[in-house]
Amino acid sequence: MNKTAQTVESAAGTFHIEDVYPLIDGGRFPVKRIVGERVDVWADIYRDGHDIVAAELIWRGELDHEWRREPMILHGNDRWFGSFVPDAPGRYFYAIEAWTDEFATWRHGFDLKQKAGADVTLDAIEGAGMLTKAQGGGRAAAAVILKQCENYLQTGDPAPLLTPELQEAMAESQSRPDLTRSQLFPFVADRPRARFGSWYEMIPRSQGKVPGQHGTFRDCIDRLPDVAAMGFDVVYFTPIHPIGKTNRKGRNNAVTAKEGDPGSPYAIGSAEGGHDAVHPELGTLQDFRAFVLACKEHNMEVALDFAVQCAPDHPWLKEHPQWFKKRPDGSMRYAENPPKKYEDIVNPDFGCEDAGSLWNALRDVVLFWVDQGVKIFRVDNPHTKPFPFWEWLIHQVQLHHPDVIFLAEAFTRPKLMKGLAKLGFTQSYTYFTWRTQRWELEQYLIELTGYPERDFYRPNFFVNTPDILPFHLQGGEPWMFKSRVALAATLSGTYGLYNGFELLEHEPIPGREEYLDSEKYEIKVRDWDKPGNIKAYIRDLNLARRANAALQQTSNLRFLPIEDSNVIGFVKEAVDGSNSVDGSNTVAVAIALSRDVHEFWLPLGDVQTGAADDRRHIAAVENLITGERYALDWGGIRVRIDPMRDPAVLFRCLA
Repeated sequence: MNKTAQTVESAAGTFHIEDVYPLIDGGRFPVKRIVGERVDVWADIYRDGHDIVAAELIWRGELDHEWRREPMILHGNDRWFGSFVPDAPGRYFYAIEAWTDEFATWRHGFDLKQKAGADVTLDAIEGAGMLTKAQGGGRAAAAVILKQCENYLQTGDPAPLLTPELQEAMAESQSRPDLTRSQLFPFVADRPRARFGSWYEMIPRSQGKVPGQHGTFRDCIDRLPDVAAMGFDVVYFTPIHPIGKTNRKGRNNAVTAKEGDPGSPYAIGSAEGGHDAVHPELGTLQDFRAFVLACKEHNMEVALDFAVQCAPDHPWLKEHPQWFKKRPDGSMRYAENPPKKYEDIVNPDFGCEDAGSLWNALRDVVLFWVDQGVKIFRVDNPHTKPFPFWEWLIHQVQLHHPDVIFLAEAFTRPKLMKGLAKLGFTQSYTYFTWRTQRWELEQYLIELTGYPERDFYRPNFFVNTPDILPFHLQGGEPWMFKSRVALAATLSGTYGLYNGFELLEHEPIPGREEYLDSEKYEIKVRDWDKPGNIKAYIRDLNLARRANAALQQTSNLRFLPIEDSNVIGFVKEAVDGSNSVDGSNTVAVAIALSRDVHEFWLPLGDVQTGAADDRRHIAAVENLITGERYALDWGGIRVRIDPMRDPAVLFRCLA
């Protein structure tokens, strides 16, 4: 467990406490774990001389005052191990304390001298004297110490000083004059949804049934049985706020809107309100609350887009003009990503003199929607806003609402994406959307599941988005859609798709990875049962994910050496919070990456399953979709995949 752990100097004292794991950048950023799972902590702890060392792992909630304690155990070569289990979501600190166990040191020396036949009379008196100085332990420990001390004084026999009960009581009660505490290390315990979930993204105004008619929250409620039947856990809404009229974009991102064009939902704010209001044509705030409640009844959650940008007629531009930049000629500075220009959007100025009020207002927007029942936020383009703001905002919200989840929508430079995850974003978008070859998928997953990334970066694999129609989907081939959703659903504990994927929507703007006639700029009505849809396929994948803990996480993943380079194979095993093997569930997966029929050997001979103290080689596999069982022969099985029928096979491994 010594992978890229950082060296940490002791705050003061006799001991060196170093090479601590887990840490992110020496403790600058919090490690991430899931509530209820064991957190393993390792450290090198040593001092000069031969005295016996004792150590404890201490931990507490950020707002708590009392420390909770767990003993650390010497693993060998001054490497110590301890663990604890956070019992509630929240932000925590942990630290390591070390001290000299003076009584254990005395007892060890006494035992050596006694075995060598030396005179130990004075040594026994010395040990008894240590008993008289003990204090600070519990009543039970004090009673043991008093009894054994009296037994020695009455008989002169040192045997009472050597009992295990006395050693345990003294470990609790003796003074610790050289106690050394490490610095405090932060970590976050998130609820299970942070690690596992299937997301379904929809633009709410396009959920109606009448062509050209604006959809409502009630229409969205009517869609929930269909979404739930596909096995999704999270329904993610693009912005639901009033849409600006000034410089409103037309269809296909036209600079000028025509009469009746609804505009982009990301141009937030108008005379009807801003980030804390709902678009009037969607319904009322009460209707939105009804949608949240309806999702809960279907065992789904609501995720809401949080886009820190305003339409030119957002109320804030009149109420707080100091929050926005003007050009030298006095005109408004619109959002730009040269050569692109977004005349329908204005970005707040985080460097303005009144930045504190701006920060508070944005925090209050998040808290407002938390009060409406929203506990998941997909943050739009966080990499274009100051890092200190996100660290502050997420901390502020989670300190009082630790169950809130933030997803960073940042398709940008890798280190920048990882930096956002370190700052506190619970989940992150990834480059999976564009990874198609076996070697690059394997390379990317090895990166995400290695150290230190696995301790802070939780991937959310989206197969498509309203902004991104990848080139590999533009042919509209069903096998490719199935292959991509199978890859996302089995490689990552969390994945998502944008509605229309299940209908194989694939018409692009020629030469670009964008949807033609994008519903970002118009209202669409679909036949959600359109012939040729892959809803049943997605349902089966999601049901397999729910039934197999191995598929509900990302990190415990191992690729298999399949000879066919157009087939990717891997094994996933259920894990606990320490990333040690849980052994309750192991799944093997093979997925075709080309349309050809593939026949290949799936090597499973070295795959083991079971608890850590009872590991067994697997003897058979069971198809998670069909229920068929196959015994292993010569350490594997022969598999045939016809992608035109199903490009993926999922097996539960049986010992």
